[in-house]
Amino acid sequence: MSIGKMSLFAQAVKVIDRKIFNAAVDRHGAEKGAKGFKCWTQFLAMMFAQFAGAKSLREITGGLAVHLGKVYHLGMRRPPSRSSLSYANAHRSWRVFEDVFYSVYEQARNFAEVKGRKFKFKNPLVSLDATVIELCAEVFDWAHYRRAKGAVKLHMALDHQGCLPCWALVTEGREHEINAARRLRFEPGTIVAVDRGYFDFALFGAWCEAGVFFVTRLKKKTAYRVIKKLSVPKGVANILSDEIIELTGQKSDQCPYRLRRVVVWDVENEREIVLLTNHLAFAASTVSRIYKDRWQIENFFKALKQNLHIRTFVGTSENAVQIQIWTALISMLLLKMLEMRSRAGWSLSHMAAMFRICLMNHTDLAEWLADPYRYSREVIESEENSLFANISDSMKVGQVMNPVNLRV
Repeated sequence: MSIGKMSLFAQAVKVIDRKIFNAAVDRHGAEKGAKGFKCWTQFLAMMFAQFAGAKSLREITGGLAVHLGKVYHLGMRRPPSRSSLSYANAHRSWRVFEDVFYSVYEQARNFAEVKGRKFKFKNPLVSLDATVIELCAEVFDWAHYRRAKGAVKLHMALDHQGCLPCWALVTEGREHEINAARRLRFEPGTIVAVDRGYFDFALFGAWCEAGVFFVTRLKKKTAYRVIKKLSVPKGVANILSDEIIELTGQKSDQCPYRLRRVVVWDVENEREIVLLTNHLAFAASTVSRIYKDRWQIENFFKALKQNLHIRTFVGTSENAVQIQIWTALISMLLLKMLEMRSRAGWSLSHMAAMFRICLMNHTDLAEWLADPYRYSREVIESEENSLFANISDSMKVGQVMNPVNLRV
């Protein structure tokens, strides 16, 4: 089928490699005992829920039934029933969707490489953070958080090359961020920007041993001794001091390395920010900019919650919640790829909103990204030309047109 006869939704989902998807299904035994309802149909249904903003199983299945002719060529022969989709979300392994996420990330990363780098250094820059997604404790009784509240916590690493999520972990809401960070292994030379929630001597020591750099905020009561004071560069007004230090006090032996303490003046909030890093070669201003860019992960969490469907869930089991969160992350990667390809100059939120509105339009995706309003203008011009041609033909044969018929 030609691109022109495919919906925008179909063209976006075509990015998913079916061979990789099927391999993930086989690897996790997700279709064991299945009788007709395939994992691919389940995946399409959950992706439709994310892009269309469907908030219930009824909306998902009903929306697909209405647009079945526009997703038929993707391999969906019939829309899933609510019971089939609910059962699949509860019992088919969410790890299939996790595998798909990482395959899509690799494609998105290739797009981002073409756009160039924000920083001059070639080290990979990653931010770590977590966000809490609150749930009803009575309905989601497995999601332990507080006595009267349930929640899950989405731990994530953001690749600053394109601001793409490159790693994620969903845990109970009470899981500490440091426990999740200890599961990660970074390539030597990677720079990790974290807030004070990840302040842990053992974690910093492990990163130093692995050749991984970090930038974080120093806690006020942290004991240290100054080894050397570095000169503050002229013309950089926001750098107040730059020092080489060693940690002292309790548990300091877990990170027995020389570190760097950089004091930065935050003009906007009129306060000092004390940064800690194990990178001794970068300019103090570069260290400051790295930590400031950590805010991108906060913006990502905000965009994820505003534009995709992870605040309410269509299933109550842990597996169903995992599937919905992983499909939201896959959808975000696809939206990021669309944003990088678009020449319309939209923000991500505007891109998500317009894509939702035009989801089932039969328009070439590349042309839509280049000029999203072109199709509408062409339709109007075509209708106008057709109308005036009819008027001209009617006047030639002496017919009188009713003024009502002239309305456009």
